[in-house]
Amino acid sequence: MRVWVARPEPGAARTGAALAARGHSALVAPVLAVRPTGAAVPEGPFDGLLLTSANGVPALRDTAVLRGLPVFAVGSRTAALARAAGLGPVREGPGDAAGLAALVAAVLPTGARLLHATGTARKPEPAASLTAAGFAVVIVEIYAAAPVLTLPPSVGDALAGGDLDAVLHYSRRSAAVALALADGSGHGGAFRRLRHYCLSADVAFPLEAAGIPVHVVAARPRETDLLDALAPRLGDGAR
Repeated sequence: MRVWVARPEPGAARTGAALAARGHSALVAPVLAVRPTGAAVPEGPFDGLLLTSANGVPALRDTAVLRGLPVFAVGSRTAALARAAGLGPVREGPGDAAGLAALVAAVLPTGARLLHATGTARKPEPAASLTAAGFAVVIVEIYAAAPVLTLPPSVGDALAGGDLDAVLHYSRRSAAVALALADGSGHGGAFRRLRHYCLSADVAFPLEAAGIPVHVVAARPRETDLLDALAPRLGDGAR
């Protein structure tokens, strides 16, 4: 299949390589650009560090106040990057914010003070559930994911020429941005005709709200589940 990877780097290139290894043709063209904010990590003490995205890991690599602090990572990729950066010990969540909150509540006592390193466009969870359960959650916005201003030309050309079969969506925001860019460039119809593969029901929401059929929502919010759902070979006729 010919697949557009719209997620930001550095994950986009890795996904493109994974698609190629499975026999697909990947068009890697992110619609979000991730940049550090330069925000300082607050002084501790903290009882744990919450990571809800792998995007937060690079900015924390050499932060002395976090050395040896237990890390609660939302899923396997974030956990692996945290370990590689020398953070931890690391506990791996099931891939979603609700599951991460449950993991923290099962491990730490009520009243524990947690640092949530997140992006500027963050969601209420897991902080809302943990705060309601009696934990103290301190937020630091260490990265921002800014939308690109126009649809990448390679994507516009591919949509115009009917040279794409599918698009992978990894976040609710990137799905919404991809839709807006396609509509704004006059390629909304071609975008809607693609097969849309979403990492979770939350990711699929802006597409479904716009009346776009979603072909697959991964059974678990893990990349392997999403890639396993793709047709196995190029030229399989799927559109």
